[in-house]
Amino acid sequence: MKILKIDHLGIAVNSIEEGKKFWADVMGLKFKGTETVEEQEVKTAFFPVGESEVELLQSTSPGGPIARYLEKKGQGIQHVAFCVEDIEAALEELKEKGIRLIDETPRKGAGGAKIAFIHPKSTGGVLVELCQRD
Repeated sequence: MKILKIDHLGIAVNSIEEGKKFWADVMGLKFKGTETVEEQEVKTAFFPVGESEVELLQSTSPGGPIARYLEKKGQGIQHVAFCVEDIEAALEELKEKGIRLIDETPRKGAGGAKIAFIHPKSTGGVLVELCQRD
């Protein structure tokens, strides 16, 4: 698997508007905009930092994955995402190594990226996302 860079840090928030106050107003990061990903029941907001981004994640559904995360752990870093050259090949390699995957095939993520998650039980407790941007 060829990892190209850390693509983004996903941060679960109760409110993107509240989160913007810190990331844009205090830290001075440029707000790139929001996008709703219906399939994942989430609204995202991006703040570029060099070649990477900070991604705020706000649930659009009380039963969605981000809502469940917030209930359990509160606001904070929810995942780290790595940009890979070939996501299908990366998933195959991980399966061959016995790594537990949440997604065995890529799905559509924010910005049109192909994404897949590795289960935290295989990573020492960290939710890891792989993404491929064309």
